[in-house]
Amino acid sequence: MMPSQIVDCPEVVGKTVKSLKLHSSATADVEVMIEFTDGTSFSSSFESRSALKASLIRTGIGRPEVLKNYAD
Repeated sequence: MMPSQIVDCPEVVGKTVKSLKLHSSATADVEVMIEFTDGTSFSSSFESRSALKASLIRTGIGRPEVLKNYAD
């Protein structure tokens, strides 16, 4: 799992927003585009990716025991 992340963007503080657009695509990517009145724009995107995980485990009484991780 990726650690949480905060991205600080002090350059946009105080700017006046002209428009805000949300874009999504068939691949599940999402982009936020903010256009400012001074002619600059801010873009932020979120990409969702699948992850393959495979493990050999022993089940029974109690907690399952991981014998081997193949992909993580």
